[in-house]
Amino acid sequence: MLYLSASYDIIPKIQLKVIGYQWYWHYEFLSVNNIDNNNISFDSKLLSLYYKNIGYKRLLEVDKRLFLPFNLPVYFLVTSKDVLHSFAIPNLGLKVDCNPGRLNSASVTFNRVGSFYGQCSELCGVSHGFMPIVIEVIKK
Repeated sequence: MLYLSASYDIIPKIQLKVIGYQWYWHYEFLSVNNIDNNNISFDSKLLSLYYKNIGYKRLLEVDKRLFLPFNLPVYFLVTSKDVLHSFAIPNLGLKVDCNPGRLNSASVTFNRVGSFYGQCSELCGVSHGFMPIVIEVIKK
């Protein structure tokens, strides 16, 4: 079960900014107490079809997974840089629209460990089905 909270009564331990680009996702871990402004950020793109024989899920695997902790509040800020996208992970019941020039948000607490797969669920162009999302929830 995934807990989604629209209220601000839960203080998030992790703030994560998700930016949709054509045809990949960009993640930035935002830190409130970071003095040097050295935020951790990376791009997550579709894994090459070369790896399909090794056991990866075809068209759902990424080169860099998003690792998040179990049972800690995570605050997602989502936006887009080019066209409409939708950050969706059906197994978690999470779907947040990404609009260019606008911020959307969701507060999430993961209460189970595992790998969760999703992708862009907006018709954002010819390759929108090739924008996979993989969240790996781990114990801290």
